[in-house]
Amino acid sequence: MDLPKTVTIALGSNLGNRLQFMNIALRRIHEEIGWVRELSGVYETPAWGFEGNTFLNACILVSTRLSPDLVLKNLLKIETELKRDRGDKSAYQNRTIDLDILLFEEEIITSEKLTIPHPGISTRNFVLFPLRDIAANEIHPILKKRISELLKESSDNSKVELTRLKLEKPIQTYSFPQRNYIAVEGNIGAGKTSFSTMISQDFNAKLILERFKDNPFLPKFYENKERYAFPLEMSFLADRYQQLSDDLAQYDLFRDFVISDYDVFKSLIFAQITLQKEEYSLYHKLFHLMYKELVKPELYIYLYQSTDRLLENIKKRGRDYEQNIQAEYLSKINQSYLNFIKTQKNMQVKIVDISGMDFVNNRHDYLQLLDKINQ
Repeated sequence: MDLPKTVTIALGSNLGNRLQFMNIALRRIHEEIGWVRELSGVYETPAWGFEGNTFLNACILVSTRLSPDLVLKNLLKIETELKRDRGDKSAYQNRTIDLDILLFEEEIITSEKLTIPHPGISTRNFVLFPLRDIAANEIHPILKKRISELLKESSDNSKVELTRLKLEKPIQTYSFPQRNYIAVEGNIGAGKTSFSTMISQDFNAKLILERFKDNPFLPKFYENKERYAFPLEMSFLADRYQQLSDDLAQYDLFRDFVISDYDVFKSLIFAQITLQKEEYSLYHKLFHLMYKELVKPELYIYLYQSTDRLLENIKKRGRDYEQNIQAEYLSKINQSYLNFIKTQKNMQVKIVDISGMDFVNNRHDYLQLLDKINQ
């Protein structure tokens, strides 16, 4: 999964309750586009390019997983919600809200709908003053100059006045439970790796991902389960034990907590389904000898997904060896997880039904999932 990128957005308003419109836009940006990381001061400036009311202007930095085109699409939607009248597109006019993409990290884009960097950055003080507040050292991708330099060189003589008004940074209601170690579990294709990765990126956590892709027995297991079940489960157990022992023993001073996309107990859950009775008896003994030595998660999150959606996700990610997984097998795995969860008395467990959610591509679903975990 790609890292979130920083998009710089300019906000302006010169109709009605200008500050209120800007703050509503901020909340909607938080809900639709990404985390609002930095806010500039609020500046009052004369209308630029036409005779009109004075503007309030500001700039913000937003961390987003959306593409530039999708960011633009959402900004236009927010403008429409706030009754932005586009009227005559050939002329500047008064507006309740104006939302423009200024920069998208170092990207340079020229299309019919979008130009990045915004072509007006270097010639407009009502952009440069608030932009300097949050990105003074940012280098313009085309002009190769810092924003602070562009402001010094600006030929715009219009008056720009810093006000005492403040933008309201969206309240971080969608936080994440702070524990030293959190494990995210779920069925095959539930999205636990994607979710764990997003949490690590958004909430400064050390990420531990299961190394199943390197297991040589996995493709063979799906071809011949009876023959390869025991070596598969043993290799998984050894690898999970080694990985968690190493990674949980190394405390990262620059991270707030640890999150993994699996808990080692999944080894026993899968072994119970795949192994013969005698094999499972031996496996069970070996497992508990190793399990008692491991650090246990302080919070265990189980992402429940409907079987139909699991099969859809499995098909979509396209791993050849998974394509013949049957619904019955997934149902057995889910029931085994739920049976395990019922027996846990000393571990905080959160079961979250994510059926119908697409938290990777839909920020509303992602925020809703965070909200459910915090309830």
